[in-house]
Amino acid sequence: EGAELATGGSRRGIVVSTLAEARFFAAGGFDDIVYAFPVPAWRLAECSALAQRLQAFQLLLDSPQGLEMLLQNPLPGGKRWLVWLKLDCGNGRAGIRPTDPEALALARAIAQGSPELVTLVGVYAHCGNTYGCRDIPAIQAIARDTTAAVLEFVTA
Repeated sequence: EGAELATGGSRRGIVVSTLAEARFFAAGGFDDIVYAFPVPAWRLAECSALAQRLQAFQLLLDSPQGLEMLLQNPLPGGKRWLVWLKLDCGNGRAGIRPTDPEALALARAIAQGSPELVTLVGVYAHCGNTYGCRDIPAIQAIARDTTAAVLEFVTA
């Protein structure tokens, strides 16, 4: 019910952190789901099943190895892997630092490599480093820093 309210009844554009959540929402009629964690190889078959079933099942990538894994495992039936480049803007959990010289190379490799197999949807950053904040100004400072880092990266 909460996801229904959050999506304005569209059942689109929901973000999940586990594949169990993705399956739950898919069973409930959601057909545009972002799996907000770089896909591990051992979960690829589950991701492929969801990508084939849903109109848009989107993944995060944060390494050349992840890109290569998707390229070596194309989706059938003309479907493409839909991916977001995961940037680590201070959380330290997952993603590539936007200041890492390899980050731009990875973005270009995804965008220009084989878009008929793997399509770059955008960049994704999660401000999980706000969890330890004790007040609103601290949260706002992290949000500003993350926004600035993402915009600088996208501009580059």
